[in-house]
Amino acid sequence: QVQVVESGGGLVQAGGSLRLSCVASGSIFSINAMAWCRPAPGKERELVAHITSGGSTNYADSVKGRFTISRDNAKNTVYLQMNSLKPEDTAVYYCNADVVPLYSDYGVDYWGKGTLVTVSS
Repeated sequence: QVQVVESGGGLVQAGGSLRLSCVASGSIFSINAMAWCRPAPGKERELVAHITSGGSTNYADSVKGRFTISRDNAKNTVYLQMNSLKPEDTAVYYCNADVVPLYSDYGVDYWGKGTLVTVSS
């Protein structure tokens, strides 16, 4: 079994910062890409930021220059540093991990339950 758990959400004023964390644990052989997503109009979830096992990143246009994704492979953890937050960033942020479980040859997508970020104006 693999678990993905997010933390770090909360209430912050516009212009403020938050740092989200996501830890994957359990029967893990390796983790490929990790990502942060949030709900969006007309979509179940939109990609906010993505990072490969090698550290390559990409971001949604709406967060470029404000959010930074990083990871600690030794800790199976991914972070999302969110600066210059705007009210429109208010959402539940979900962590996704493409995990290769023990005794498996391929990756499986796992999702956390989300952490709520509320940005007040």
